[in-house]
Amino acid sequence: MAEKLWAGRFEEKTNKDVELFTSSLKEDYRLIQADICASKVHLHELRRVDLVTSKEEKAISDCLDQLLSEYKTGTFVLKADLEDVHMNIEAYLIDKLGDIGKKIHTGRSRNDQVVTAFKLTVLGRVEKITQYLVELENTLIDLAVKNLHVIVPGYTHLQKAQPILLSHYFLAYFDMFYRDIEKIVFFKNYLMELPLGAGALAGNPFKMNRQLMSQELGFRRPTSNSLDSISDRDYALDTIYACSLIMQHFSRLSEDMILWSSEEFGFITISDAYTTGSSIMPQKKNPDVSELTRGKTGRVFGDLLNLFTTIKGLPMGYNRDLQEDKHAVFDALGTVEQTLKVNIGMLQNLKINEDSMARNVNSGYLLATDLADYLVLKGVPFREAHKIVGQVVLDCVRKEKHLVDLAYNELQNYSSEFMKDVMPYLDVMHSVNNRDSYGGTATKCVKEQIKLAKKRIKEVANNA
Repeated sequence: MAEKLWAGRFEEKTNKDVELFTSSLKEDYRLIQADICASKVHLHELRRVDLVTSKEEKAISDCLDQLLSEYKTGTFVLKADLEDVHMNIEAYLIDKLGDIGKKIHTGRSRNDQVVTAFKLTVLGRVEKITQYLVELENTLIDLAVKNLHVIVPGYTHLQKAQPILLSHYFLAYFDMFYRDIEKIVFFKNYLMELPLGAGALAGNPFKMNRQLMSQELGFRRPTSNSLDSISDRDYALDTIYACSLIMQHFSRLSEDMILWSSEEFGFITISDAYTTGSSIMPQKKNPDVSELTRGKTGRVFGDLLNLFTTIKGLPMGYNRDLQEDKHAVFDALGTVEQTLKVNIGMLQNLKINEDSMARNVNSGYLLATDLADYLVLKGVPFREAHKIVGQVVLDCVRKEKHLVDLAYNELQNYSSEFMKDVMPYLDVMHSVNNRDSYGGTATKCVKEQIKLAKKRIKEVANNA
């Protein structure tokens, strides 16, 4: 069993159950590359303030490179009795270099060391998620472009409401996920504050240049308060919050995909590659990707509540409770990455059943509001127009007729204001293109929305 690097003050060895309970290797093995990267910058600063020689700096740096190479090939194995990845790295350096290896921890604490490696790792994962989100957004734009001619029922209360372009529907989700990208970009401001050099809580006594270290590691600036540097986990909460919103939006999209792919709707067909079957019912083709996406949303919500609860009662300064941050953050990030990847593939292989959508959009009473609007244009007060069209709908329900089946003379039975020019108001495309206010579902509006969406996502992709 390796000796603890902090063993000098202790007379007894750590209980084995305590070692298992306190070990964070199951989570923080992900930090090894970031820790090595940050250690090199710290080492360079130690050289600048003459706490290591040039020869020692090279020896330690080369040893860190060797460790990383061994880790990537699987020959470096983390030892559980050394608690975490950071102690494993330091123990490796001491084993290989002796007293020279012991110098690496000069001027730093595991408190600022861990947070630095954690932030670096989360930054990389967040950038990967941003790239996936850009691909998702381009997929939604492609679906909008390809389906500009397709009309689908719009719903409120899960009841048919008004006709909209299918493109308009996909662009609604574009806006949702675009807000997620904007939040990630905003929250990165806090991720990119460097805590290295804050020490255990009080700062560093060796005149180390934190601004320079920040630049070398690609951070925007160092954290401004050493105590807050090691106590703060707002950036972790921000990350999971952004993940939670992404999953919430996916959950809503998933609900639509589940409904729309059912025999009752039949609006879409999900590719066989993104569905599963039944062990007993040969006819089944189940939308498991969407169902699991909907289910995993609660898991990410739980990660957010988990970390909120962990942090809520902590006194100022580092507390071991904060070791739990990695489980929540990495679980949320991993779930979102997987969700994005599989849903992008599903959407890219989605089949739109135009005939089914056309049948549905022309059945029922989606054009009732259009008839009321027609009467308003003839000078009828809206509430009176609403009542008249409500009577039309009621009679259609009784006669099992659709609004699009009504003739001009039938409508005159309800109001003399109905003239022959009412007939276009019983056409779904007329209804769609009449909704031409900014952001509306009219074809010309949706084309403008597509143009804007392409511009916005191009800008994001260039800056990601």
